[in-house]
Order: sequence, then C-alpha cells, then structure tokens
Amino acid sequence: MTPNPWDAEAATFDDEPDHGLKDPAVRAAWAELLLPLMPAAKTKVVDLGCGTGSLAVLLAEAGHDVRGIDLSSRMLDVARRKAAGLDIDFRQGDAADPPTTETYDVVLVRHVLWAMPDPHAALANWVRLLEPHGRLVLVEGRWFTGAGLTQRECETLVGAHREETEVRRLDDPALWGKEIDDERYLLVSRR
Repeated sequence: MTPNPWDAEAATFDDEPDHGLKDPAVRAAWAELLLPLMPAAKTKVVDLGCGTGSLAVLLAEAGHDVRGIDLSSRMLDVARRKAAGLDIDFRQGDAADPPTTETYDVVLVRHVLWAMPDPHAALANWVRLLEPHGRLVLVEGRWFTGAGLTQRECETLVGAHREETEVRRLDDPALWGKEIDDERYLLVSRR
C-alpha cells in the first residue's frame, strides 16, 4: 500500500490553531459557528476527511452522534486518543468515496473538497449519504498559496448536486487564531 502523505503531518497537524482547537477562544469560535448548524439534539453527523478529529470531538462533546472518516491511519490514531471517553466511530477510508452505507443528518467536510481529484464525484457520494432533510456543511477556501476553491467555484460544484446553498465568509481571526488575508468560507446546503 502506498504511504499516505498525510501520515507524515499527523504529529504536528494540531499545532495550527484551527486544526487542534487547543486555544479556548478558537475552540469557542468553531463551536459558535458549527453547533447552530446542527438540526437537532443528537444529530447524526459524518465528518469526512476528519484528520485528527477536532471537529468530531467538538460535536460529540455537544451530544451529537459522530462518525469520522479519514484516509490517514496516523491522523486517526491522534483522533482516537483525542476522543478518549467519547463515543465516536473513527474509520479509515477515502473521503471521496466514504466506506459507509449509512445516512446522516449532516455531512461535514472541512478543507477537503479542493483536494479531491474529481470533486463532482465526491459531492455525488457525499449527497447520497444525506437523509432527505440532511445538510451538507463545507468549510473551504482559496488560500494565499493559490490552492483551494473560490466561493464561486464551490457554489457551482455544489449547485450541480443540490438546489440550495448559503455561503458565509469566515474572515473572523478567532476561527483561525490569527489574521487571514485569503478567502475562507462556510457553505451550507439544506436541500
């Protein structure tokens, strides 16, 4: 099996404030952003490309039923340690084609769509995981490095699979633990 390049990042991935959510202010900002998007108490959520599990842990601590899927076994090792004592089902698998036949109230994907070799196919797979009333919640951006997706590109991609999208810019430094000058946004599709 080819080594996963993200395995090498696992030991230091949480050093970024928005990855590890170790800073209470950054953690609170992500909770304030994401928790109101959950449709009800005990929402069934799948966090695709969950990395070290910070968002999965945040949602599980708020009482939601969370599954995390990531391709990197080392990222998942960190996630499992971080989630000790919580009931989170972490599984290894490709976020583009998640290894699950279950359906979810929320499909949450942060900073993953831009890296997909076929974003249309990935979105089709993600939408099939949603309950009829389900929400697709994407956190994406076009970063200073030139990588990523612009808001317009993301809206177009999602629009090919869903009828409705709402976008909110994520330029609050509290989310990132620092000032940013690139394009970051939240896209929510409820149907």
